[in-house]
Amino acid sequence: MKKVVVACGSGVATSQTVASKVESMLENEGINCHVEAVDIKSLDNIIDSVDVYITIVPGSKSYDVPTVNGIAFLTGMGIDEEFEKLKNLLK
Repeated sequence: MKKVVVACGSGVATSQTVASKVESMLENEGINCHVEAVDIKSLDNIIDSVDVYITIVPGSKSYDVPTVNGIAFLTGMGIDEEFEKLKNLLK
C-alpha cells in the first residue's frame, strides 16, 4: 500500500486537517492509501518509507521524494491541480 505523509510544525492541527482531507478525497476516488500526519522534526526518520510527501511548511527541507503543496488543501486555492498531481504520483 502506498504511503503519504503530511508534515507541519507540530504534527497536530494543520497536518491532521490536511491528512484527513486528503484521505477522504482519495477514498472518494477509490484510491487505497495510508495517509499519516507527522511533525516536521520526525520527517527525517521516516521519509525513506514514504511514497509522497505533502508539505505545509514553506521553505522546508527538500527530500528525494515526490512532494505536493499541502497549503492548497488548506486554502482550496490550487487544490484541483495538487490533487491531480497526488493521484498521478500514487498510480
